[in-house]
Amino acid sequence: MRVGVLTGGGDCPGLNAVIRSVVRKGVQEYGFDFVGLRDGWLGALQGKVVPLDIAAVRGILPRGGTILGSSRTNPFKHDDGVRRVRDTLAAHRIDALVVIGGEDTLGAAAALGRAGVRLVGVPKTIDNDVSGTDYTFGFDTAVGIATEAIDRLHTTAESHMRTLVVEVMGRHSGWIALHAGVAGGANVILIPERPFDIDQVCAWVNSRFKINYAPIVVVAEGAVPRQGQAILKDRSVDEYGHVRLSGVGEWLSREISRRTGTDARTTVLGHVQRGGTPSAFDRWLATRFGLHAVDAVQEGDFGTMTALRGTRIVRTPLPEAGARNKTVDLSLYDEFEVFFG
Repeated sequence: MRVGVLTGGGDCPGLNAVIRSVVRKGVQEYGFDFVGLRDGWLGALQGKVVPLDIAAVRGILPRGGTILGSSRTNPFKHDDGVRRVRDTLAAHRIDALVVIGGEDTLGAAAALGRAGVRLVGVPKTIDNDVSGTDYTFGFDTAVGIATEAIDRLHTTAESHMRTLVVEVMGRHSGWIALHAGVAGGANVILIPERPFDIDQVCAWVNSRFKINYAPIVVVAEGAVPRQGQAILKDRSVDEYGHVRLSGVGEWLSREISRRTGTDARTTVLGHVQRGGTPSAFDRWLATRFGLHAVDAVQEGDFGTMTALRGTRIVRTPLPEAGARNKTVDLSLYDEFEVFFG
């Protein structure tokens, strides 16, 4: 059997670990032949296919990013997209695909599966918001990076007695903000799941100054004020209809300064959270996902996705395009509100 592998959507630490485990087990245990599709679904549309063997994946376990490249291409937004994907698979004699991606990439995979493409999904995203799995790889590394940044910002904030607003990723869900904010000792944590009251934020900031400590505010990029909408710098959308988020951190700094009469600055972590060496946990989880994805291909269990449930890897149906994201349970968020201010 010849199996294609592609990585779609935003990059994250651990993608190469999945590619490595898929290829190594597929070749050594099942005798599969592998090729990689370059740049996600774009490669499937354009016929950009490269050989993928054990030599090609040697040494990539600790590397961030993806050796196959990625893109936010949606095959259903291109003329004859399904036919072009099928033509690429036929031209390169690809019998099945392992699709590694987040909500959008896997949603497209589910639709292609209904159109007769044989594929198995592997969930990834630093946001940890893919439904059906307890964790996605990439999340643990992103939380570690954000936590270290918050640790460093405490000292400079206190040196100047100013508020530092730290904007982290999280379009629909605040998992990174909550985990990193708690681990880093933030004084305010704002997440998309709960619209925030700017007056309450400023009250928390002032209470921190009253005890001679500088506040740290951690905000997910998708957080919104009450009675408000997402704060955007750019209203253009990608092929999945997503606007480019960023700007809530700068807005918060301006409002905090204006309302409290104190200095406030913003640090936007952005793509720093996606890059670099994956954590040990993300390498472990990504490797397990890859091993089980190859088993699903061997067994012909297509239209499924590997998922972590507790400590077990299970298979679950691929999430449909537009499926609800896995969001923070607000009861969990409320547990930590005692630390705010």
